[in-house]
Amino acid sequence: MRYFPIFVDLEGRRVVVAGAGEKAAQKLRLLAKTNASVLVIGTGAVEEIANLAASGAITHVSRRPEARDLEGAALVFAADDDPSLNDAIAAASRARGIPVNVVDGPAASTFIMPAIVDRAPVTVAIGTEGTAPVLARMIKSRIEAWLPDRFGNVATFARRFRRRVHDEIGSPLLRRRLWERLLAGPFRRHALSGDEISATREVMREIAAARSATSPPGLVTLIGCGPGNPDLLTLKAQQRLQEADVLVFDRLVDPSILEYARRDALRIDAGKTAGGPAMPQETINQILVREALKGHRVARLKGGDPFVFGRAAEEMAAVRAAGIEVEVVPGVTAAHAAAASIGLPMTLRGKVRQFSVVTGAADGALNLDWRALSAEGQAFAIYMGVRSAPLIQEKLHAAGADPGTSAVIVEKATLPDERVIATTLADLAEAIAVEGVRGPAIIFVGLDWDAARLSRPANVAPFRPSRAKGTLPGPERPAHEITVAAQWIAG
Repeated sequence: MRYFPIFVDLEGRRVVVAGAGEKAAQKLRLLAKTNASVLVIGTGAVEEIANLAASGAITHVSRRPEARDLEGAALVFAADDDPSLNDAIAAASRARGIPVNVVDGPAASTFIMPAIVDRAPVTVAIGTEGTAPVLARMIKSRIEAWLPDRFGNVATFARRFRRRVHDEIGSPLLRRRLWERLLAGPFRRHALSGDEISATREVMREIAAARSATSPPGLVTLIGCGPGNPDLLTLKAQQRLQEADVLVFDRLVDPSILEYARRDALRIDAGKTAGGPAMPQETINQILVREALKGHRVARLKGGDPFVFGRAAEEMAAVRAAGIEVEVVPGVTAAHAAAASIGLPMTLRGKVRQFSVVTGAADGALNLDWRALSAEGQAFAIYMGVRSAPLIQEKLHAAGADPGTSAVIVEKATLPDERVIATTLADLAEAIAVEGVRGPAIIFVGLDWDAARLSRPANVAPFRPSRAKGTLPGPERPAHEITVAAQWIAG
């Protein structure tokens, strides 16, 4: 972020606009709505500026602007038709430490003007750091269509009651809940219609209810955040993220997801680094209960879907045992998202009628139904199977799986650095080791594009094993992988 968005208080302050042509008039269409003291200096004023001056909305001096005109200004707009004059005004403003905007000159400006959606006192500013003004205007048009024309009435009415709510409701949590109910319920409708009497009645009713409450009830929401791409968040997940007072997350939740949460929410990193130090599940359970008992709305963020290898049952049981309400928001599972990202169908009519998801987490001996998984025509996705790939190979081979069965590794699915490797069961462990796959990754077994009569996507890298057909792997490979590969060849 190069430009930091702020709102400047211009109440009674002096703003100088250098220039009196059409470019200056464009700036004044917004500045004239403020309570600033606007001084326009320039010759050949267009009719719009002359009319504003005649109405008293601005002051116009018909002469060439000079550096001395800038003294005491809060903001300066260099909007003359003469680029050299604009450069001189910009230099003089910077020398005096006055923020300056140069029309069509972002390089010389110290601030830029965003596209504005005006529903005063509600104002929405959209900026693209000067790179794509047309894109900002497109976003503006969508927001304008979403916000009712009289939406500012809601904020105006709320301002009238803000001090009273603060004085009568001591708990910050209770105050926040009260305003959330008001701004989403009948109060909002009455404010939009201008019905002050009904709006006041709603505020008094909510204040009375809040004063009788000792503390707001806590809530834990287990949110499926999908594979990482925030575009795959459900609408409900976005809503719950915005409502949460506390966020509990781990490495499987992409940092970009956190941008959808309130910035004032407490953030707790639960660790969970694969193969490294991790916060015990019992500790995570205790955190969820502890924060909810304080009356907080706690969001437990989980990669993929909470009910697919997400240990949601343990967390739900702990929260419910403490008498706390728990909600589950489903998410796009990692396997489905990875398959969709690379156009790999998980079922095929007449060919693949059954699809399974299994975990490769190395808990003991990986007690899966290997014989069923090895049967002809079976297809499945392996979660958390990067580190246990050699053992998975060994188990499948012992159960009679075909070494030539296709395997597709999708690392960091749906993210900008997504990587896809196509190989076979015989070369799975070697592909992961040689290509340096670290995860998170989904491994598909028994699926390929040919069976679906589809072409392999261009971003899929076919793995070329180091061994020649019919030979054993080289001595540089780990002994366990050599044994597995030898078993495949011998079989």
